[in-house]
Amino acid sequence: MSIGIPVKILHEAEGHVITLETVSGEVYRGKLSEAEDNMNCQMYSVNVTYRDGRTAYLQQIFVRGSKVRFIVIPDMLKNAPMFKKTSNKAELGKSAILKAQ
Repeated sequence: MSIGIPVKILHEAEGHVITLETVSGEVYRGKLSEAEDNMNCQMYSVNVTYRDGRTAYLQQIFVRGSKVRFIVIPDMLKNAPMFKKTSNKAELGKSAILKAQ
């Protein structure tokens, strides 16, 4: 089983500042140091905003992937190679392979 485009983009965001919201409503903003295929995220230099509005600074956190509601990644990643459309029909799958034979 291969990983999907959202997970590939998350890996591309490593080393960049992201915003991550958990299912409990906490919002973490900091640099993504590592992401796993199951969306486990390790971040550092993190500002956290709790549900009641309090804020705190954390040096490092680890968020389990099943607790992630959504992640905001930098706009510069919209130019990532996995968003490029394939214009060559030879790269479009099984039908192109059959035509080439």
